[in-house]
Amino acid sequence: MQTLTAGQIAPDFTLPDQQQQPVNLSALLKQQRVLVYFYPKAMTPGCTVQACALRDSMAELEQLGVKVVGISTDAPARLAKFAERDQLNFTLLGDEDHQVAEAFGVWGLKKFMGKEYDGLHRLSFLINQDGSIAKVFDKFKTKDHHEVVLSYLKS
Repeated sequence: MQTLTAGQIAPDFTLPDQQQQPVNLSALLKQQRVLVYFYPKAMTPGCTVQACALRDSMAELEQLGVKVVGISTDAPARLAKFAERDQLNFTLLGDEDHQVAEAFGVWGLKKFMGKEYDGLHRLSFLINQDGSIAKVFDKFKTKDHHEVVLSYLKS
């Protein structure tokens, strides 16, 4: 797994959102910076805590000129349920074949309860409007991810 680093150009992508509408990274970047956060699975405890904290921080993130996009390998129908259940106020994208996750270097070997498998690693990328990666967030707990991002944006 070769994770992208700050200074590199983020790969452009188009993925379906929770309404099955195509969303393109380069189109989003024309408006503002984008926080692309990868999370393993919609509607699981850790991913819900992380998503709800971002939801509750959305006004502050928008004031700082950042749009949030969450990516998992879930199908759009599951993403729609997640967004509705938790009243998420940002875009969720489905990377079912994990091609975007692989391009960002967040798909790879994981260990859980003694088993090894390939899966999505929980990382976030702050992407500047020129497509360059400003910051990779890889050291955080799900409950304080939003605080780590906000602290960086305010520094």
